[in-house]
Amino acid sequence: MKSSFFIFSLFIVFVSCSNREGKNIPLYTVARSTFENALVIDGYVEPVQATTATCPPHISGTIEFLVDDGTFVKEGDVVCRVEVAEIQTQYDQVKTNMENAEVELTKTQANLAMQYALLEAQVKNNEAETQIAALDSLQIQYLSPNQVRIKELELEQIRIQKARYEKKLQALIVIQQSEIRQRQLQYSQLANRLQSMQERMNALTVKAPKDGLAIRATNPATGKKLQVGDPVWHLMPLVKIPEFSRMKVMIRASETDFKYINLNDSVSYSFDAMPNNFAFGKITMKSPVGQQYKEGSKVKFFEMEASIDSTLEMPDPGFTAACRIMLKLVRDTLVVPQIAVFEEDSLKVVYVKNSKGYEAQAVTLGVSSAKEAVIASGLKGGEKIAMIKPEASLIRKKQ
Repeated sequence: MKSSFFIFSLFIVFVSCSNREGKNIPLYTVARSTFENALVIDGYVEPVQATTATCPPHISGTIEFLVDDGTFVKEGDVVCRVEVAEIQTQYDQVKTNMENAEVELTKTQANLAMQYALLEAQVKNNEAETQIAALDSLQIQYLSPNQVRIKELELEQIRIQKARYEKKLQALIVIQQSEIRQRQLQYSQLANRLQSMQERMNALTVKAPKDGLAIRATNPATGKKLQVGDPVWHLMPLVKIPEFSRMKVMIRASETDFKYINLNDSVSYSFDAMPNNFAFGKITMKSPVGQQYKEGSKVKFFEMEASIDSTLEMPDPGFTAACRIMLKLVRDTLVVPQIAVFEEDSLKVVYVKNSKGYEAQAVTLGVSSAKEAVIASGLKGGEKIAMIKPEASLIRKKQ
């Protein structure tokens, strides 16, 4: 650390001394060339058309199983399983409640059947007593008036008891039907809820919608392929089955870079997995809404799509690409380094080397980048200009 600082200090002293003497000031020869302002951003290859298997709607969980990238699958094969602990807990609870409701329904039916049987036995017993009393009534003519009155009262009592039993039996039937319907309704509601929960459980097992090569989708939070344990949510792409005839490149740009990129800007690609392959295309889509890099982050990225219009060999889905986006291209123009342009009295100037020293030459700049600038006027080409500002004693004339 100390040695680096010492070397840097020597360099400053050297430049300062050289500047005073007017010697060894680095020069740049102005010449016509091509001005390029480009950004290099990473992207990844995706099919233009693909069938996508997504996370079930209204679900938020983690990936428990995910098919290996590049696996050939048949329609209906399991490609992903999503784990949601809350759904499993709710399912188990509803299932327990339904089993308890079924037990209560069976128990209620048994209890009510027993009550009905006891009351029905009482009714039949009353009928037997009525028949016996009817036989005894045949002997009334041989009885004394007091005995006749007693028999008549016994028969009246049996008739009243019979009517009471019949009403009680009818009421019991109504009560039993109501109580059983209530238990059945409770059981039916739980059964329907359990079926709904079962459907949600089944939906957590995501299956291939068609035959083809399964490609893991990209995690929007990391920009990398999805992995087991990654969080997933409502309708988030999990696995794609591409059509290989046409490909595109997905680019995730920072907010700073995004604002400089325009639709139809030219893009050239190189691929780590295919070092001898190159491709060319253009920006075809810019997302108007940025996304957070991660939850709670203030840093956003913006998604863009770029076409692959020509290539030596079409790259496979999932390949990473270095995307060189051409923001501005001007051919056959005067280009100088930005560090050779200085501001003096609100004017842009360069210091042209001549036999007497340096001359401050006002220039008008055209398009520029962080490294280079186009000279619209003020230079003709062939001039040698200073890369660092000379000392005032070396500047002979200002314009």
